[in-house]
Amino acid sequence: MGSDSEGEKSVQRKKMQALAPIAKPLAGKKLSKKTLKLVKRAAENKCIKRGVKEVVKSIRRGQKGVCIIAGNISPIDVITHVPILCEDKDIPYVYVSSKEDLATAGATKRPTCCVLVMTKPSKGELSQEVQEKLKSEYDQVASECRELQSTLF
Repeated sequence: MGSDSEGEKSVQRKKMQALAPIAKPLAGKKLSKKTLKLVKRAAENKCIKRGVKEVVKSIRRGQKGVCIIAGNISPIDVITHVPILCEDKDIPYVYVSSKEDLATAGATKRPTCCVLVMTKPSKGELSQEVQEKLKSEYDQVASECRELQSTLF
């Protein structure tokens, strides 16, 4: 019988095999963890847009944020236009390995293709303390995403 770490490694390998060839810049383990933590905090404070349709609509309307895209989407045509939109509007984006992990962090049961994390909620206001905490995490992830993007081009 194998150990737990072997089981985790095989699950990780399966996730990596299912990745789309266009999933670049792909977040590493550390950045993925930070990104999913940001998504979770943003979902709790309703500062998030889920799904391709909502994300594209928000980007076209000029809302700013960090776009997190799942790398294991099939068919890939569903999300191929999202990175181009993000680049045009100067929005940092990054791929994570699993749509299931993205959905779990975003507080939905359904797997999610992409998520747009914003610093301000679409309705209402946040307390100053929560706003500052979210903004600091957002800035950290956004800078790391931009850094990752710059190494690609």
